[in-house]
Amino acid sequence: MTNPDRPAGRGMELRPSPVKEVAGDAGIEVRQPDKARDPELARWLDESAADVATVVAYGKILPAALLAVPPLGFVNVHFSLLPRYRGAAPVQRALMEGATETGVSIMVLTEGMDEGPVLAMESIAVGPDDTAGAVGERLADLGASLLVSALHGYADGSLVPIDQDDSAATYAPKITPEDAHIDWNAHSKQIRDRVRGCNPVPGAWTALSGRRVKVYRVAPAEGITLAAGEASGDGGLFAGTRDVPLQLLDVQMEGRRRMTGDELVRGLRLARGSRFG
Repeated sequence: MTNPDRPAGRGMELRPSPVKEVAGDAGIEVRQPDKARDPELARWLDESAADVATVVAYGKILPAALLAVPPLGFVNVHFSLLPRYRGAAPVQRALMEGATETGVSIMVLTEGMDEGPVLAMESIAVGPDDTAGAVGERLADLGASLLVSALHGYADGSLVPIDQDDSAATYAPKITPEDAHIDWNAHSKQIRDRVRGCNPVPGAWTALSGRRVKVYRVAPAEGITLAAGEASGDGGLFAGTRDVPLQLLDVQMEGRRRMTGDELVRGLRLARGSRFG
């Protein structure tokens, strides 16, 4: 089961999810209900006689009637150390907040958002230059192996689900355009964390010369002085922050391809006094 085909790309053509593509190649039947409450979905699952169902990044709250169909319920792979970062964007939010550790939790689904009891958990370190994309790939590999072992333990009774401590819960809602907007009055580390957390999607962004620029990688730029938000094209593309200026290394101005900051600034001819917004 996966989400319906969605419009994507410049032509906004309908494209299948990666789950549908892989399942099709493997000859596995795929269902794409518009709503998780579709009674036909529950009937199909009941007829499959599955002992347990698994969910990864489905993006919908499943109703109690559906969760009750398999004898062992639904088991979810969530990319955080629950109860931290419940919600749609756990990896992105963790990096945006400067977390140095995250991980994978295998939990039994309930109707609440990521509130179910936990079967297994494993952590990984997050480096200062890690992006959400890189961390997500590591967690996907870790989560796949942890899910298999957890399912075996859950089925034979050697793993018992443990309730989460709701009082320690934090939340990771979907990243909005405003969340991805760079505030140059913030400290340079906060900006670097925002950029890392939004890489590759949705991409942290700022405005320059009246156009939106996505920023995918930055680095501290010692030895120069710039006011917060001040732009410089002297030897590269630089921006002032509350403390240490940053060099914008990997960027994409709207309407252009992704490129280095050096390439972008050569084509812009920044006027004196230019600012990021």
